[in-house]
Amino acid sequence: MNIFGLAPVVKYGTPEQKARFLPPLISGRERSCFAVTEPNTGLDTLRLQSMATRSADGKHYSLSGSKMWTSAAQRAEKILILVRTTQLEKVKSKTQGLTLFYTDLDRKQVDVTEIPKMGRGAVDTNSLYFDGWKVPVEDRIGDEGDGFKQIMHGMNAERILLAGEAVGLGFAAIRKAALYAAERVVFGRPIGQNQGIQHPLADAWIRLEAARLMVYQAARMYDDGYNTGEYANSVKYLAGETAFKACEVSMKAMGGLGYAKDMHVERYLRESFIPRLAPISGEMCLNYVAEKVLGLPKSY
Repeated sequence: MNIFGLAPVVKYGTPEQKARFLPPLISGRERSCFAVTEPNTGLDTLRLQSMATRSADGKHYSLSGSKMWTSAAQRAEKILILVRTTQLEKVKSKTQGLTLFYTDLDRKQVDVTEIPKMGRGAVDTNSLYFDGWKVPVEDRIGDEGDGFKQIMHGMNAERILLAGEAVGLGFAAIRKAALYAAERVVFGRPIGQNQGIQHPLADAWIRLEAARLMVYQAARMYDDGYNTGEYANSVKYLAGETAFKACEVSMKAMGGLGYAKDMHVERYLRESFIPRLAPISGEMCLNYVAEKVLGLPKSY
């Protein structure tokens, strides 16, 4: 979050907001979290239900609603949050009426509850509930109602970042398995001498290397201002699937020891599910490519 999350502030924030928000984050004095997903909407961001109502004097907004899968909220001082300022039935386009805020995560006004999960123990994940949470108007990013366009600027960066994480997991697993296979002797020879072990590991390495190069390509395009999502979605899908297969192959190569926690490969396998599920499912990545790249009809 502290790497990609404030991309919308960098692009759409005022000079005053950038001076106020960015240096504390960069220096590590402040940490942030990211709140978009809601319990009843999931990936259907355009149907968010949390509302922000502006006060009569125009000095603040009152936020009410809930969020799910908000990472790092246990320790964050700040929050980037997307909420509705105009009800869905009152906008001309579904992309309108959503507004982005970057503000203090006031725990007196927001209930933060950690969600137990299978992996990713280094990063807490949470549900949030708030009712009447007062947020200063100075903490609104950009114009009211433009939040969806703004948040998409950060989402492409998030997908590329998660792809890089996936590639790293895959390489870590392959390295463990290759070192083990070179040393483990069964029937008088290292198991790594057997092509039944060699070939799956080699195939996984080749695919990971291809995914790594695509991560670099997608990141370079993002840095150059390329803001459509075909490469961000494609590399997120490719890296997630490739990392999962690499972790599976590594565990199988190591046999029972791969299942043991001491070797960490079982943890890499568990962690490799994250890039396949979040911040968007693999199926939605394929939907994007099918529609935007191949020109096929929208399927959802």
